[in-house]
Amino acid sequence: MYMFKYVVKRVLLMIVTLFIILSMCFIFVKLLPNIPTQQFGKDMALIAARREQLGYNKPLIEQYGIFITRTLLGGNWGVSETLYTGQDVMDKFIEKLPPTMMINLYSMFISVPLGILFGIYAALKKNKWQDHFISTAVMILVSVPSYVYAFLVQYILCFRLGWFPMLMDAGTNYFSWSMFKSMLPAVFSLAFGTIAGLTRFTRAELTEVLTSDYLLLARTKGLTKAQTTVRHALRNAMVPIFPMILGEFIGIISGSLIIESIFGVPGVGALYVNSINRLDYNFFMLLSAFYTAIGLVSGIVIDLSYGFIDPRIRMGSAK
Repeated sequence: MYMFKYVVKRVLLMIVTLFIILSMCFIFVKLLPNIPTQQFGKDMALIAARREQLGYNKPLIEQYGIFITRTLLGGNWGVSETLYTGQDVMDKFIEKLPPTMMINLYSMFISVPLGILFGIYAALKKNKWQDHFISTAVMILVSVPSYVYAFLVQYILCFRLGWFPMLMDAGTNYFSWSMFKSMLPAVFSLAFGTIAGLTRFTRAELTEVLTSDYLLLARTKGLTKAQTTVRHALRNAMVPIFPMILGEFIGIISGSLIIESIFGVPGVGALYVNSINRLDYNFFMLLSAFYTAIGLVSGIVIDLSYGFIDPRIRMGSAK
């Protein structure tokens, strides 16, 4: 019962938060100037008719009502004005989603196992040179922005060594070897930060668990260090680690705004950046709603996962 009330409360708060953020984005967008219809040439009549339908000439409050009814209730986010003139915004968004999901999914397949393994190894070698080396490397990787990795990967692996193409291949054949190879520079750039974060988090949690009294008791009863680590320490350390991994997997469809732009990935991240640069307000509103919803859903799922991983944790209970 406590869990049900907690879920309902969080979902309602998520809806309210999404509504507030979209309202703020709508107001800020309306403060910006519209591109004159004369600049659209042959599409001028189409854009003018579309703006009339959306109530661009009406008071702001009426435009806001039309926007909420059309988008959140009707699922119609309009058509593109500058990026893909006259094309449906939602259809183009769905078309751009697969490459974003692919590079982020490949990145997670690389970074999650490596991050956990490095974290476990550093915890088992606590205060030894291996631990100091891994901790120093993690500190450097965490401190450096992801676009720096992107430039280094692009310069060393793509330009100097010539192992990979500079940009992702065009087309939709996402499972071909050529396409996979062209994705790897972006995948590596995304993976570095996740590996460092998971390594640091796993090392901190496992180190704390390994010094717990119940593990010392298990050792005195005759269990080896390997047995206590695998049977007890790892299971308890994964309680806070697994929700972090789950949140990373939920975020695979959110993409990376900068990485996608650097490597020419035709995904939603680059689409978001282009919508801002080209003042395509319909794309901007849809993608703002998308990124906000991903963040809110990720937070709820992470919180709920604690209760499923460890039955002793009950969200929403005061006891």
